[in-house]
Amino acid sequence: MTTRELLAQWQLRDDGEPIVGRFSVVHPVRTADGSRAALKIGQSEHEHIVLRRWGGDGAVRLLRADPTRQALLLEPLHTDSLEALPDIDACDIVAGLYSRLHIPAVPQLRTLPTLLGEWATDFDSLPRSAPIPHRLVEQAATLCRELAQQPAPTVVHGNLHYANVLAADREPWLAISPTPVNGDPHYELAPMLWHRWDEFASDIRGGVQRRFYRLVDAAGFDENLARAWVLVRVLREATRARADLTRFVALAKAVQD
Repeated sequence: MTTRELLAQWQLRDDGEPIVGRFSVVHPVRTADGSRAALKIGQSEHEHIVLRRWGGDGAVRLLRADPTRQALLLEPLHTDSLEALPDIDACDIVAGLYSRLHIPAVPQLRTLPTLLGEWATDFDSLPRSAPIPHRLVEQAATLCRELAQQPAPTVVHGNLHYANVLAADREPWLAISPTPVNGDPHYELAPMLWHRWDEFASDIRGGVQRRFYRLVDAAGFDENLARAWVLVRVLREATRARADLTRFVALAKAVQD
């Protein structure tokens, strides 16, 4: 079914230029009663489930969903994101969202212990010639196996960073675009460290550590657990990266110096 057919079925009409993202397109629309809304085509797996479970508490409110067509009807948000805020202020806002989004586990979601088992195998299979220091790869594999022993009691957003928090009318800031899993809340930090990377240009080590500790302190997280999860996630990204490989290796080194 085309977007035009979906608009007709849901009795929506276009209300502006679509916003094209990497994996989705958001169409500003009007509903049958003239209310503003946003039609998102393209979603992460289970996005609709956690948006419904959050019920608008800290996240964009879901109005309607058709998972088979990857279609979500959402409350309208502004285009302003945390990208424009001072880093410290943005970190405090994100840390405040953690406590609201980290609700009890949802049965439909994958668990981090399951993912960690897969990642450990992937790390083990990397050849020594891979463009990532082998000591970091070995460290990541060991951490995967250690962290996999923890329970998975909590829904985590999975991709919460500056661009995925937008200004709203109902609240100052709301989270969007989750890639949710059940697991440890400390899993959340890494994306905040690899975004707005240019701000670290003159002092990568100091910049990474300042942001890391600000998030840890504001969220009340355990420093060691947070560091372990950052290393695992960063090195996982490094194994998948091409142009950004240097960034992820530098980040992994900086966060544990």
